[in-house]
Amino acid sequence: MVCILLGTGFEEAEALVPADMLRRAKIPVCMAGVDGMEITGAHDITVKADCAVSDVDVDELELLFLPGGLGGVDAIKASSVAMDLICQAHEKGIKLAAICAAPTILAELGYLEGKKAVCYPSMLDQLTGADTAHGQHVVVDGNIITGEAAGSAFTFGFKLIEVLKGAEKAQKVCDSVYYYG
Repeated sequence: MVCILLGTGFEEAEALVPADMLRRAKIPVCMAGVDGMEITGAHDITVKADCAVSDVDVDELELLFLPGGLGGVDAIKASSVAMDLICQAHEKGIKLAAICAAPTILAELGYLEGKKAVCYPSMLDQLTGADTAHGQHVVVDGNIITGEAAGSAFTFGFKLIEVLKGAEKAQKVCDSVYYYG
């Protein structure tokens, strides 16, 4: 299962576009509310979570996904339950994905040390220890997938599918939505 952490102020496109693409690929997705069951994003779109972050069982995860949006990132950082889940997932070797501002969380935890990574361009200096990949929309290094920004949401979603189910499955979903990026 893929778990997407949603905190108030999350970037809607960064969370919902990949969630949609993953579900089209028949990959189970749980959107977990960090600070409630109805979470309002950075652009005033309210989403009903599938579960609370406290209900997520790390042992059921194949991938834990952190969308950006400064408010959403701050909500994740402020939640000891969310931060514990990220740490447990990392310790168990579960894939971690983060886009836009969210890779800074992984950097703060030391998980990007020596890894290639990308984030929102003005925040690249916050990826302490990472080998930043300027100009790339999505970067995979081991169990960590990072994405640049909202404009990379489709590419990021397809890369998550590729990592989890292979390039052929990702291409099928890409073709089905007529994505030409």
